[in-house]
Amino acid sequence: VQLQASGGGSVQAGGSLTLSCAASGQTFSNYGMGWFRRAPGKEREFVAFIRRGGDRTYYADFVKGRFSISRDNAKSTVSLQMNRLKSEDTAVYYCAADSRDHGFSTWYLRSDEYIHWGQGTQVTVSS
Repeated sequence: VQLQASGGGSVQAGGSLTLSCAASGQTFSNYGMGWFRRAPGKEREFVAFIRRGGDRTYYADFVKGRFSISRDNAKSTVSLQMNRLKSEDTAVYYCAADSRDHGFSTWYLRSDEYIHWGQGTQVTVSS
């Protein structure tokens, strides 16, 4: 599956952005979808995940209550609504997809468990 992320930009602290990731090439509903981010000088880190059917979502503690992940399997898209943005949310955000059985329930937290990645979209939050 090919992934195309969009929606990044510059925003002031406290503002909102919505990232989108469009998938093509395979049956989208077969894939669990994650968002990760990489801030300057830091490792890539998990942000949010949504299961194939959209029935369960998971978030990193630092975005709980501020970010919301959703998907539209009919349109092959996954979105990340980001509210109350902070300067520390500044990063390149990546969407990722994987359809395999991983053998453990928290696989989605690990970036090395995803095969497919989008190109990244820059989010800059100014204070």
